Amino acid sequence: MSMRLLLFLAIPLFAQTPCAEMARLRNVTTATQTATYCRVSITLQPAADSEIKSEVWLPATSVWNEKLLMEGGGGLVGSINTAGMMNAIHEGYASASTDTGHTGSSGKFALGHPDKITDFAYRAVHETAVEAKALIAAYYGRGQRLSYWEGCSTGGRQGLMSAQRYPEDFDGIIAGAPAYNQVYVSAWRMRLLMTALKSPQHALPPEKLKLLNDAVLDKCDSNDGVKDRLIEDPLSCNFDPSALKCSGRETASCLTTQQLETVNIAYTDLRKSTGELLYPRLPFGGELGWRLPADAAAPGAMDIDIFRYIANQDPSWDWRNFDLEKDIDRALLHGEEIHAVNPDLAKFKARGGKLLMYHGWSDGGSDGSISALNTVSYYESALKHMGPNQDDWFRLFMVPGMDHCGGGTGPNQFNKLAALERWREQNEPPKSITAARVNQSGVIDMTRPLCPYPQRAVYKRSGSSNDATNYTCKVKGN
Repeated sequence: MSMRLLLFLAIPLFAQTPCAEMARLRNVTTATQTATYCRVSITLQPAADSEIKSEVWLPATSVWNEKLLMEGGGGLVGSINTAGMMNAIHEGYASASTDTGHTGSSGKFALGHPDKITDFAYRAVHETAVEAKALIAAYYGRGQRLSYWEGCSTGGRQGLMSAQRYPEDFDGIIAGAPAYNQVYVSAWRMRLLMTALKSPQHALPPEKLKLLNDAVLDKCDSNDGVKDRLIEDPLSCNFDPSALKCSGRETASCLTTQQLETVNIAYTDLRKSTGELLYPRLPFGGELGWRLPADAAAPGAMDIDIFRYIANQDPSWDWRNFDLEKDIDRALLHGEEIHAVNPDLAKFKARGGKLLMYHGWSDGGSDGSISALNTVSYYESALKHMGPNQDDWFRLFMVPGMDHCGGGTGPNQFNKLAALERWREQNEPPKSITAARVNQSGVIDMTRPLCPYPQRAVYKRSGSSNDATNYTCKVKGN
């Protein structure tokens, strides 16, 4: 008997299930055939208090690329990422997404419901991934060749959580700007916003943020050899905001003592009284993305909900009573499982998994945003735990000028999924990823290579500085 026939006989064969009959399967609530895919809605109840709503979309067999792409959520989730799923369908993937076990963006789901906190933390993603694979096998009569994850912010945290807890769920993971230590992220933002809300004088209106950003760029823009109003490596920037302090009464070209107090909080690490680092400062260069207006009524809703419904389990908790260390301890008591901080990714690596992380250097200080240095911290913790040479399966790409998960003033559009596919399927690690900036007229006016951290893009000093081909990736000092 030939080896090919032996291999064929080893592959389990299944009958294909038409879309109309998928509704008869366990956990399926509805199955609807659209013009281009079978839309399957499921409800999962892995614990007594669980009610996880998810969807799995299955393109026609003739266009299916034999892969699964699961899409992450944002904030406290509470809805299915149908926009991401549609993009996946257009690329030929079967796709899945979950509301993580509750409806709506509020944190009220956590009040008295520890099972729902666990679902939000990690269980909903895992259970949905397992169910999606079973539905794929039922619909197509065979399983997927590969499974991928794509997500940013909370979706980035979900990706890291999968690599840490369930390394068999995905063969490749894209984790953008991950909120992997959400309690600390929210505590830092609470501290910043509470400083800005001390008085109207502590706020930074847009014109003062521009003043600050212009001063930072004037100081550090040319450090990378190109004047483009972008900072390629904010870690090389040495800026002192006190240079903008008003010498007398306030004018448009200076910052008051109160405004400087807010600015200095933004540029300060969050540490416990013992000195332990919980969350790093904002890097220089992203000041235009800060939103600290005088008319703000409160810190961000997500951050308040973390401490109101998870930490204190009290719907009447007043954010004005926020106590940094006490409220962090309470949040970890009820919701530490939300954190995806484990640096041990050995099992994911051993399976041949590839992890592509990215973060915009100009991710701002507003509700929902995350310091780029936070992602650098996780990357470095993983290398410290696993050893320094992990770039055959784990790479981080920092994006100059990009805000939270996109936007900003720099080149922020890049095909990370294609890079991950080539890496996992063709063993071609991304030496760089070309990113583009599209202007208001819809025209690409800048391209730039994104380099694997700690490398950065260095201009070759010939040709257009707006053309990615005129840069090379190097480690600083080399």
